[in-house]
Amino acid sequence: MRLFIATPKKDQPKIRVLSLFDGLSASYIALERAGYTVDSYISSEIDRYCIQVSENNYPDIKRVGDITDWKSWDVDYSKIDLVIGGFPCQSWSVSGRGLGDKDPRGMLFWTMLDVMKKVMEANPKAHYLMENVKMKREFEQYITHHTEQALPNVNKYLINASKFSAQNRQRNYWTNIEADISQIKDKGIVLKDILEIDGYVDRDKSHCLDANYFKGGNLKSYFEKHRRQLVFSDNGLCHVGDADIKANQSTKRVYHPDGKAPTLTTMGGGHREPKILCGALRGRYKANGKTEQQLELRKDYKTNSLTTVQKDNLVVEEEQLTYRKLTTKECSRLQTIPDSYCFDGISNTQKYKMLGNSFCVDVVAWLFENLKNQEEK
Repeated sequence: MRLFIATPKKDQPKIRVLSLFDGLSASYIALERAGYTVDSYISSEIDRYCIQVSENNYPDIKRVGDITDWKSWDVDYSKIDLVIGGFPCQSWSVSGRGLGDKDPRGMLFWTMLDVMKKVMEANPKAHYLMENVKMKREFEQYITHHTEQALPNVNKYLINASKFSAQNRQRNYWTNIEADISQIKDKGIVLKDILEIDGYVDRDKSHCLDANYFKGGNLKSYFEKHRRQLVFSDNGLCHVGDADIKANQSTKRVYHPDGKAPTLTTMGGGHREPKILCGALRGRYKANGKTEQQLELRKDYKTNSLTTVQKDNLVVEEEQLTYRKLTTKECSRLQTIPDSYCFDGISNTQKYKMLGNSFCVDVVAWLFENLKNQEEK
């Protein structure tokens, strides 16, 4: 077992934390990354796998169990400097059933609000941070209204993790931390940067990681529903074949990973065309000024214009296209969790679930840096 315990630097401010729906304790990582020394950390979490990971890395955390039992917790709320939590999103998400607090999981918003209100009453100088998914406007306004009724100085931010990570992940934050999101600088991290196994990706930013990513994906859901990021094989993408068209030899050239290109004909529709994906390898400029080869696949089963450049037209049969889902380490990197974080004894299925439910650490660390600057003024 390897403990993930950062060495505090001299003169780092100390903070006492209550983390609700704590998950794998990503908030602890974010606080240390923001330059805090965590003086005490109280965790409310019921998932045994998340608790195991948290204990692997932070064995000194005090654990209080289920948030619904909060009234019986042995907690001195006057000694909490920060209360943080991301309440369950299933009933609020646009991809869910849209029941809001008519769903028992949605009711946990109110439970969390009660705990945060208790902290703020006991320590008016404390700070709070609530997180949830991007949701329909009606729900967003509902949560904002009731949060403003219960808590002081509410700021509402919508932040996309894409500026901190290789992932498109829009999340709402309600907090009394003052921050100017227009000042967020793009770190320039792209999906290719976080791969631990070689492959091609067709975008710079991953689709949003969710708790069901462990189920894997397919081409239909990937291209039509924009979910469950795939990584494509890089096995020989530029073999030459010939198209069955009237043209000179250079114009006929098409390409396929195995050299077994399907014959292109003028079939005239009727769904008799071979199911193929077409695309190209393109050199694209990155934030550092360098160019990298990027696979760009079409989703409409049409080809690019045929040219004499081999990589301009790659033809791949769907059945033969080799792809994989992201590894758990790659998902961890999307959430900017360090490779050294210890997941010993946890199955890949459970890793995928907890990573999909986690914060993007660097987003929350950025908010905590703003808190630290606010306190130092």
